Amino acid sequence: MMKAYQEFWTKMFVWRATATRKQYWIPVIVNYLIGGILMGIVEKIQGHNIEDIYNLTDLSVNTTVKVIGLLVWVATLTIQARRLHDTNRSAGWIFIQLVPVIGTVWFFVLMLLPTATTSRWHDNQSYVY
Repeated sequence: MMKAYQEFWTKMFVWRATATRKQYWIPVIVNYLIGGILMGIVEKIQGHNIEDIYNLTDLSVNTTVKVIGLLVWVATLTIQARRLHDTNRSAGWIFIQLVPVIGTVWFFVLMLLPTATTSRWHDNQSYVY
């Protein structure tokens, strides 16, 4: 489990590889849980929503949250591409999420599909350096 999460961050900019279901879902679930817990803690400490800015401390917290969010978004985007490669699909399928409701459901199904036996992408993210 820790290896999959570590690979999520160390392979943040790797596009031309594959990621198994385990390599995709563990980081996604862990990030969701950690993000929710940390947001709750920070909002409890501040006493208000993170988006509300009343002083410089609030501004620095808000900026830090946005920078971390950007890094997580980039890493998630690349692992989605690698997961699609594992099912022998182009990373362009990420754009299906732009279709309201149906696109999100379809993308979720794509992330659940098993590894393709034959694929254009041969290298798993574990072996790419």
